[in-house]
Amino acid sequence: MKKPKYQLIIDFIKEKIAKGEWAIGSPIPSQRNLAKQFEVNRSTVITALEELMADGLLEGKAGKETVVTNNTWTLMGAKSSTNWNENVTLGIHKPSVSMVQEINEAESNTNLIQLSKGELSPEMFPLEEMKVIVQKVSNQLTSFGYEEPKGNIKLRQAISDYLKVRGVEASPSSILVVSGALQALHLISIGLLKRGSTVLLEMPSYLYSLTVFESAGMELQGLAMDNGGIIIDSIYPTKEKGKNILYTIPTFHNPTGALMQEERREKLIAYCEREQLPVIEDDVYRDLWIDTPPPKPLKAMDLYGNVLYVGSLSKTLSPGLRIGWIVGSESVINRLADLKMQSDYGSSTLSQLVAAEWLSSNFYDDHLDKVREQLKVRRKVALDALDKYLSPYASWDIPNGGLFIWVKIKPEFKVKRLFEKALSDNILLNPGSIYAEKTGQFIRISYGYASLDEMKEGIFKLSEIIKNNRS
Repeated sequence: MKKPKYQLIIDFIKEKIAKGEWAIGSPIPSQRNLAKQFEVNRSTVITALEELMADGLLEGKAGKETVVTNNTWTLMGAKSSTNWNENVTLGIHKPSVSMVQEINEAESNTNLIQLSKGELSPEMFPLEEMKVIVQKVSNQLTSFGYEEPKGNIKLRQAISDYLKVRGVEASPSSILVVSGALQALHLISIGLLKRGSTVLLEMPSYLYSLTVFESAGMELQGLAMDNGGIIIDSIYPTKEKGKNILYTIPTFHNPTGALMQEERREKLIAYCEREQLPVIEDDVYRDLWIDTPPPKPLKAMDLYGNVLYVGSLSKTLSPGLRIGWIVGSESVINRLADLKMQSDYGSSTLSQLVAAEWLSSNFYDDHLDKVREQLKVRRKVALDALDKYLSPYASWDIPNGGLFIWVKIKPEFKVKRLFEKALSDNILLNPGSIYAEKTGQFIRISYGYASLDEMKEGIFKLSEIIKNNRS
């Protein structure tokens, strides 16, 4: 005899609890998610949950999550079991914003049209060249142990040469190899900044979608920006030196795509030097220019070691390599290198050797040429689709590079639930709210990852959702 559907849900939840996959104190999926998973009405889910509550396994209150309160063994014993879930909030690191967690999880779902991902499409991955380079590296391998604290010297020399072409003079001793730009920010937050200090940054900004600085006890303070980046007059000097730091993405800003021109860069550097305001320059999108090369980095104008410069291969080559770098004065790099050793004892030797081979050969420049050609095509497809389907409901600027178009939905259309509605229509996008955009009228669309057909389809579906959700 076939089991009733509510009993299947009960069996599923009991199995999760019995195996310890859903520990005591952890929330179970929402009624909506369970209904979708088992293809039943919410009333069927509620019947199952009520029975589990009656058994003492779950507890739920109106308007709150339903959580696991017991398992088979704790029901039998008098002593209560360890509730690891209580410890989850005790760590020093703040959890990601719930919507960011949801986006991170959904980005691995291959059934979705990914208008969210800030990475290059697998179509642009240079598989044959990577095979050649990995083979070359493997042919030269000897046994490898831990790397130097600052990273493999061959890679640091290759980064030094690479940066020189881009206007930044940095000797290998002032370069630290890190496992991507995010680790760079983490090391800076725990190693160089005082608790209670303030991080000044563009508003909106990618950094708002992370908790890396807040977890280390810092506050974020947004600065006004336009399509040329930070408006310098919006930075107010503080009398207390060493209290503030500036974080900026001047080249193809995430999420807006803004590009700071040379004149403003010069003024910004002059201001920061005068006010003794240290700068973190996040320059991971630099090589993704489409029309013309961007102005030199802020770091190229830095004469006093005021700028910590962060770069990466994640956006241009492969996020899977986990290779990035920080450039700064030697004393600062020494401090960060020590912290990195405490953290992970160095990035993967194999990844470092592969990255060194890419940067020191012609392969990387040839690859970038192909990527820029592809991005030009992709940007055009995205802009054409926006013009065709979204122009009655939205406006946007044309980015000169990077991966993103920052789309402003007109005020007469509701966008608050656009993320959920789009997700239920198998489209993943990033709402501006996760970057601290206050009006709630913006979305970030990536033209880097989805296929051309998916981009067109996704933007068409978005237009339908927006059209049907007037205020």
